[in-house]
Amino acid sequence: MPKLIKRVADDFVETDDPFTAVADDQETPDGDVIVSFARFQTDGDNLIGQDRRVGVRLEPADEVEALSYDLAGLSVVALAFPKFRDGRAFTSAHLLVQRLKFSGEVRAVGEVLRDQAGFMVRCGFNAFEPADGATADQWARSVHRHRHVYQRAADTRPPAFIAREGR
Repeated sequence: MPKLIKRVADDFVETDDPFTAVADDQETPDGDVIVSFARFQTDGDNLIGQDRRVGVRLEPADEVEALSYDLAGLSVVALAFPKFRDGRAFTSAHLLVQRLKFSGEVRAVGEVLRDQAGFMVRCGFNAFEPADGATADQWARSVHRHRHVYQRAADTRPPAFIAREGR
């Protein structure tokens, strides 16, 4: 089971993952599950209608807007980082939180490295499966490494020019 780090207020904690990631060719087990977008398109209504929490894993090519009508029934949207240099999940997280107003868990999965922690939080991620074995304390230090930011984002931190002017 992968390590799960969650953001709680402005702190980070390691926690057990109550969700089971289910491959497309596996039977759906009892309990809370995360399924692929393709499987959700075929089984989603059935899964949401059961007494369980449901999550969907989106790959970079999957359009997050396709979930807009189903977000109220989802507990987790897991956004995949298949490679370190593929940042499309940053945009998906921003769209989920800012445009689609998703208030559930936005989880980073795959090649999730603490070098990107601050950017992930700024885009709206609130749960992380770190591929580099980072602890919650290391994750928190990475997120708070830079005192100033230079543009607005989902985390609502004021940009440096606003902070400098005292607005």
